[in-house]
Amino acid sequence: MSNMKEKVVLITGASSGIGRATAEAFAAKGAHIVVAARRKAELESLVAAIREKGGKATAITTDVSVARSVEQMVDHTIEVFGRLDYAINNAGIEGKFFGITDLSEEDWDQVIDINLKGTFLCMKYEAQAMLKLGHGGAIVNIGSVNSFLGFPTGSAYVTSKHGLIGLTSSVSAELAPKGIRVNLLCPGVTDTPMHQRLRGIVGDDLYDKGLLPTVHLQRAGRPEEIAKAIIFLCSDESSYISGSTLTVDGGLTLTM
Repeated sequence: MSNMKEKVVLITGASSGIGRATAEAFAAKGAHIVVAARRKAELESLVAAIREKGGKATAITTDVSVARSVEQMVDHTIEVFGRLDYAINNAGIEGKFFGITDLSEEDWDQVIDINLKGTFLCMKYEAQAMLKLGHGGAIVNIGSVNSFLGFPTGSAYVTSKHGLIGLTSSVSAELAPKGIRVNLLCPGVTDTPMHQRLRGIVGDDLYDKGLLPTVHLQRAGRPEEIAKAIIFLCSDESSYISGSTLTVDGGLTLTM
């Protein structure tokens, strides 16, 4: 795969799960890493781990639902490393799972603000920086198999992930002619803290005997497997891919 040495990658939602694995994978390829999330201690631990292996990394506490916080995140990236080549918009929450008659406006707004508005804000300021620098780049938004599949009590989460398809394809149409590719990556069942919380909600029996057997590979994905696909979408090997959705789900959506 193409050389990523000294390329600069910004990753939101990097304190755990797919975000953390992606930061570690890019660092292993020699990229300079900017990690952002709301949990400062976890970010500092990740930066220390990357630096211990000889990599270069910096962290900034960020709330992607707040424009000024996102702007400061991108400014920090440029101040520290002088450029921005790849942006991975991974920050997201599952929110609360309530039926439509019981879901509060506040709970709806929180999920939409972080998962959908947050991705919009990230792309806005990332694109501004990339266009100003003139190096082109690649943006990967992180959706979910729930970008296609709804489920009972999931209206806020599913809507936020469905919205990323339209957002990604529209922004690709704007930015790809200017040298910035934009794609959406949709993971399936992946062994992350979010999916462990899901296991806690549905119970081990339903998770292991009901959900996992619908995956063709008969198991949950690993965060590092998702990270490899993200790196592919940033690499020169995907130079003719923009506005697309890559589903990394072990075959789950083909059985649902």
